[in-house]
Amino acid sequence: MHKKVGIINGPNLNLLGQRQSDIYGDISFNVFLKKLQDKYEGVDIRYFQSNIEGELINEIQNIGFNMDGIILNAGAYTHTSVAIGDAVAAIKCPVIEVHISNVFSREDFRKFSYLSSVCVGQITGLGLSGYELALRYFLEL
Repeated sequence: MHKKVGIINGPNLNLLGQRQSDIYGDISFNVFLKKLQDKYEGVDIRYFQSNIEGELINEIQNIGFNMDGIILNAGAYTHTSVAIGDAVAAIKCPVIEVHISNVFSREDFRKFSYLSSVCVGQITGLGLSGYELALRYFLEL
């Protein structure tokens, strides 16, 4: 069966490979995504990134009824956006919340998520490999 999985990244994740490499690594997401697509060439991986909350909500609503899963790293909106949490709750496909850094070892405000209660799971602190682990979960469903 041909699987379709969406990856949605929020604010500042377009700067991966350029910002705070001690926290986020030194590889851009586009380079990582190409490797992921090459490794899982039979999977339709749709990618979207925005720094704008409403655009993230639109994309969640756009793909949330016709994908096998969504991997969502909402960045800082994880900790502030009731609206993104509501969008995840409103769609039919399962969502996994992913964070590159271990949010629980960082500032206190990062320890709360408006997404966790409406996602099937959370992967945090495993770098970019968290995305692949989430993808593998959806492929094994």
